[in-house]
Amino acid sequence: MRPTAVLIPLVAAVLTAPALTACGSGSGSDPDTLKVSFKQSTDNSVKVMDNFLADIKKQFEKANPGKKVELVPIKAPDSEYYTKLQQMLRSPKTAPDLVYEDTFLINSDITSGYLKPLDPYLAKWKDWSQFIDTAKAAAKGEDGKTYGVPDGTDTRGLWFDKGVFEKAGLPADWQPKTWDEVLDAARTIKEKVPGVTPLNVYTGKPAGEAATMQGFEMLLYGTDAGGSDPLYDKGSKKWIAGSQGFKDALAFVETVYKEKLGPDVADALDPNFGTRVRGELLPEGKLGINLDGSWLPQDWLPGSGHEWPEWSQKLGLAAMPTQNGQAPGKVSMSGGWTWAVPAKAANPDLAFEFIKTMQTKANAQKWYIANSGIAVREDVAADPEYVKAQPGIEFFTDLVASTHYRPAYPAYPKVSVAIQEAMEGVTTGDVSVDDAARGYDETLKDVTDNQVIEK
Repeated sequence: MRPTAVLIPLVAAVLTAPALTACGSGSGSDPDTLKVSFKQSTDNSVKVMDNFLADIKKQFEKANPGKKVELVPIKAPDSEYYTKLQQMLRSPKTAPDLVYEDTFLINSDITSGYLKPLDPYLAKWKDWSQFIDTAKAAAKGEDGKTYGVPDGTDTRGLWFDKGVFEKAGLPADWQPKTWDEVLDAARTIKEKVPGVTPLNVYTGKPAGEAATMQGFEMLLYGTDAGGSDPLYDKGSKKWIAGSQGFKDALAFVETVYKEKLGPDVADALDPNFGTRVRGELLPEGKLGINLDGSWLPQDWLPGSGHEWPEWSQKLGLAAMPTQNGQAPGKVSMSGGWTWAVPAKAANPDLAFEFIKTMQTKANAQKWYIANSGIAVREDVAADPEYVKAQPGIEFFTDLVASTHYRPAYPAYPKVSVAIQEAMEGVTTGDVSVDDAARGYDETLKDVTDNQVIEK
């Protein structure tokens, strides 16, 4: 479960779906029952979050006699999860007491008045001092108040199939230095290993934030566009339009799909394609290179539903290079999720007590390992048991030094959708790179109230 798209309007039927109407916790609700809403995987066999929360529920109810926890899963692709969640947060009749918020959307929900500041609770919670500053900042509003408690972070890189690479005559210790080397490896796989998708780059509106963050931003932030942040200029507090880096990133996506180095376009634009990548294509040796996140092994651990104990022998890991190998030579993006209390929650005090139970050192460490997450608590990060718990943790933790964070301002969700639209245009071949970039610039002006600077 990780970031993807946002704010796609749904038909009216969604607004009356059981996932919404069954979770009311507002006025007239039981003060002894805590309602916790979270994103449930669309893959029925993957129960990582369900299992973790079931354990926390038992701990919480045992420590708080007379209190009950009702888990309210929202089973939907990420794009629909965000829309359904926001619909729930608008009314005290449907607002749960605790919700799972992606850091890229939290400022939008803060601005909309959907979330409650947690500073009075955090001031009395000794464990808050263990959280790293960058993680704390990810849940902070423009008003300086904190609206969520992070439960980990993530980084991104290139996963590659060692068996496919061997068949293609590519090195088992592959570490590409430029974008061209990534594309050349994909071309080699296409030529020498038929029946395998050479390279997956998430794209288009159906993939949502996975397209923006795992795909486009992993490219854009590896260009020279816009200095440290090619999307947003902090000095002028304006969004960046007209950068060559934006066009270069689009051109990479166009190349992947024009040369048929990626999945079939119909598959790439399937909102559940990420589930297939983790559950089928990688374990079955049908994908050569996958530009993706640190959390993938959560689907392959014992009890996950897609157990694949051999993954660390079958797959290699490489950092995504910068465009031309320029310093620092590699690029990553980081995000993560937080637990937040809705402004209209009926039991906010109880909700924060549940957060404290989830975020003890022991429980946090258990979650990071189960979720293949990167620790945001300093005491867990320093624990040798965490470092050696799973192959790949050290690799992805080391990428934090080269990572970037999205400009998670209130307009970002709409900016993200505009990026997805530009990607989709070049993926299908319906729009040229120049026209897609021009369309993005125009949409950017609309969704940011013309707060745009030309590069």
